[in-house]
Amino acid sequence: MKLTSYIAGHWVEGDTPGRTVLDAVHGQPVCEVSSGGLDMRAAVMHARQVGGKALRAMTFHDRAAALKATAKHLMACKEAFYTLSFKTGTTRADAWPDIEGGIGTVFSYASLVTREFPNDVLLVEGDMERLSRNGTFVGRHILTPKVGVAVHINAYNFPVWGMLEKVAPSIAAGMPVIIKPATATAYLTHAVVTEMIKLGALPEGAVQLICGGTGDLLDHLDEQDVVTFTGSAATGRTLRNHPNLVANSIPFTMEADSLNCAILGQSVQPSDEEFSLFIKEVAREMTSKAGQKCTAIRRVIVPDRVIDTVVGALGERLAKVTPGDPALEQVRLGALVSAEQADDVRASVAELSTEARVVAGGGEDMVLEGLEANAGAFFPATLLRCDEPMTAEKVHSVEAFGPVATVMPYASLEDAVTLARRGKGSLVGSVFTRDDSEAREIILGCAPWHGRMLIINRDCAGESTGHGSPLANLIHGGPGRAGGGEELGGARAIKHYMQRTALQGSPTTLMAITNEYHPGAVESHDAVHPFMKHFEDLKIGETLVTHRRTVTEADIVNFGCVSGDHFYAHFDEIAAKDSFFGQRVAHGYFIISAAAGMFVHPAPGPVIANYGLENLRFVEPVPAGTTIQCKLTVKRKIKKAPRGDEKPNGVVVWAVEVSNQDQGLVALYDILTLVERREH
Repeated sequence: MKLTSYIAGHWVEGDTPGRTVLDAVHGQPVCEVSSGGLDMRAAVMHARQVGGKALRAMTFHDRAAALKATAKHLMACKEAFYTLSFKTGTTRADAWPDIEGGIGTVFSYASLVTREFPNDVLLVEGDMERLSRNGTFVGRHILTPKVGVAVHINAYNFPVWGMLEKVAPSIAAGMPVIIKPATATAYLTHAVVTEMIKLGALPEGAVQLICGGTGDLLDHLDEQDVVTFTGSAATGRTLRNHPNLVANSIPFTMEADSLNCAILGQSVQPSDEEFSLFIKEVAREMTSKAGQKCTAIRRVIVPDRVIDTVVGALGERLAKVTPGDPALEQVRLGALVSAEQADDVRASVAELSTEARVVAGGGEDMVLEGLEANAGAFFPATLLRCDEPMTAEKVHSVEAFGPVATVMPYASLEDAVTLARRGKGSLVGSVFTRDDSEAREIILGCAPWHGRMLIINRDCAGESTGHGSPLANLIHGGPGRAGGGEELGGARAIKHYMQRTALQGSPTTLMAITNEYHPGAVESHDAVHPFMKHFEDLKIGETLVTHRRTVTEADIVNFGCVSGDHFYAHFDEIAAKDSFFGQRVAHGYFIISAAAGMFVHPAPGPVIANYGLENLRFVEPVPAGTTIQCKLTVKRKIKKAPRGDEKPNGVVVWAVEVSNQDQGLVALYDILTLVERREH
C-alpha cells in the first residue's frame, strides 16, 4: 500500500517508487511512502488562498470550537490509533502521551482560546501607551494572523502529539498548516489526519499532509510563512540554512534532541524517599518509548559517594523490565522504530564505550516476550558508567537515541552544574532534592542552558507529570543543541504564528480598529441606562456619568464596622496624621462599593451578573468630605457560545473611573458582567 498525501483538497499518491516502511516489531511491510511528483506549489497556494482565507474570517472562538470538535472526534477514534501504534514498537502505556496526550493538547488550546482570547479576528496586547501630552496621540500593540502557511516537519517518535501540539496553536492563530511527518511512522499520522479531514470541522485547506520528502516545498515559501522542525540537530541546521528561508527571513523554529540530565542532590541519602524517586524516574525515562524521546534522560549526574549505590539500584530495576511484543500488557520495553535506528543506537553505544563502560544491559541477545529471540528492532535497556566526566567528551556530545543513559559522579554542586552545562543546551533537566537552598543553587546555575527544569521531591512527586512530559501551558524547547526554539507555553505558542504590530494614532481611531475603548476616545451617551441594554445594543465607548456623592465620617466608620477593617489609616487620627496620608481616609474598598451603588441600575434587566474586577488601582486617597463621581464606559465586548440551557449572553468589560471634586482620579478598574443577548 502506498501512503497518500492530502494536497489541494485531494488525496494523491506519489508517482515515484518510495521507501518501504516495516513493522518495528515483526518486520513486515506496512506501507510505501513517496511524495514524488506532488505539486508543492499547489499545496502552498491552496493553504494561502483557501485555508488561510477561511481561517482568518473566523474569530478566535470560532477556531477554538472547530478544534474542540476535531479533538472530540479524534478521541472517539483513539482505539484504532492505539492498534496502529503497536506497529511503531510502542506499548499502549507509552503511546498514551502521544495519542491521548496529543488530542488532550488540542482540547487545552481550544479551552485556552475560549477563556483568554477575544471573540474577534485580532488580539490586542498590553496597555495603551500615551505618546503625547494631551493624550490625542496614543499607541497600542495588536497581533494578527500571518497571511501564509505553517509548515510543520515532525520527528518519528511522536507521530500524533508532535503533529497536534503544533497544529492546535497554528489553527488557533488563524494560520493553515502543511504537515510533513517523519517517514518511519507516517502511517499513524496519516490515520489521524484522515479522520480530521473526514470530520470537516476545520475549513478546507486548513490542514494538508505530505507523506514522503519535502521536495521543493521550501522553495515556494515567502515572508508570511513559518517553518517548524523537530528532529536531529544536524538535519535542523541544514533546513535552517535553506537559501529561500534565509533570503526571505522566514521564521524557523527548531526543537532538537538533547543530552538531558537528571541530577541527584548532594543532600540526598540512599534511605531518603528522593533517592527512590530518582531511581524510578531515570529507569522510566530510559525505557519509555524505548528511550526514543527528545526529553529522555541521557546523563545521570550523582554525588560521587553514592555512585555505586545508584548503579546497583538502576541495574536491578532495569533487569525487571520486560521487553517484547508491545501489544502484550506485561511488556514494558517496546521496539525501536526500525532496524536502522537500532544500528544507530548500537554504534552510539560503541562510541560512548570509549569513555564509559557498560554496567547493565548492552547484550546482543534479547529474550522477548511473545516473540522469537532477537526479532524486530529491539535494543536492551543499557546503562553506562563514566568515572571521569569532567575530562570526557563523548558522554556530553554523543546521543544514543534509545534506552541508553550514562551515570557520572560529581564532587560538589558546582561540579554538578558544570556537567549539566556541558550538554550545551537541553530541553529539560531535573533535580531531585528536598533541600530548597540546594535546589536554588542548581537551578540558577543550570537554567540558562535549559528550556525547562523540574524539581522533584516527596512533596510533589505524587502529582508530578514527570521529567519527560512537555505540557501545553509551559514552554517546550531549549537553547543551543536543543535547537534554540520554543513551542507550547499556552498563549505564547499561538502568538508565534501571528504578527505583532504597533499602532499609533488617535484614541478614537484605535478604538475603531481594536474594538476596545481607549481613554480619550470619543464617547457616546444615551438616555437609556447601559445596564438596561442587551449585549447587541451596547456600543464600544458608550459612557454613563453618574451623580455625585460626598464621602462622610459616618461612611468610614460604618464600612469599618461592617467589614471589620479597622486599619489605623481609617480610625487612628494621630497615626494617620503621621503617615503617608496625613489624615484619616476612606477605605479603598468602600470607594469601589460606593461607586457600584452609583452606576448600577437597581431594576431587573439584561445584566445577569457581575463576576469579576480587574486592573484595580487606588490613585489618590479620599478623606471625609471628598465628593466622588463615576464614569462607566463600555471597554470591550466578548460574545460567548451558549452552554446548555443558559440564556445566550456575552461578557461586557466596563472601564470605571472614579474622580473627586477636582476631577482628579481616585480609582481606576475594569468590571466584567454577563449580559443577555437577544439572539438565540
